[in-house]
Amino acid sequence: MLRLTDFIIDCPDTMKLAAFYSEVTGRPIKEGGHANWAGIKFGEIELAFVRVDDYRAPQWPDGEHPKQFHLDFEVDEIEPEQRRVLDLGATLQQDFIGPDGYGWRVYTDPIGHPFCLCRNRGVIWTDQGLIWPKHD
Repeated sequence: MLRLTDFIIDCPDTMKLAAFYSEVTGRPIKEGGHANWAGIKFGEIELAFVRVDDYRAPQWPDGEHPKQFHLDFEVDEIEPEQRRVLDLGATLQQDFIGPDGYGWRVYTDPIGHPFCLCRNRGVIWTDQGLIWPKHD
């Protein structure tokens, strides 16, 4: 049986990118990180960063330099989290928040990897579309 253990992100500076995601998620960098490898544990899965020579950043949404992956982070409120990730060095790329306050915003981390802050708690995804939470 397979078990996912790591999600590994290429980067030019492992400790710098690990520090960014450590601040974003509020989780510590694993002991033993160094110039070639750093990680952050999420239960049994590690978000890891590996140094790559001649790193070329993705250019979201440009297909010539594809994103390769992106991370989604569920948040209770977008605005305070947006201020926090922007202060940490993220860049807002696109806003998909609807008039009801649900949806997501796309950001890039300091070296160009896209990630999203999502406010979708209570939303049910179906083949016919989304079913939004009921508001009293």
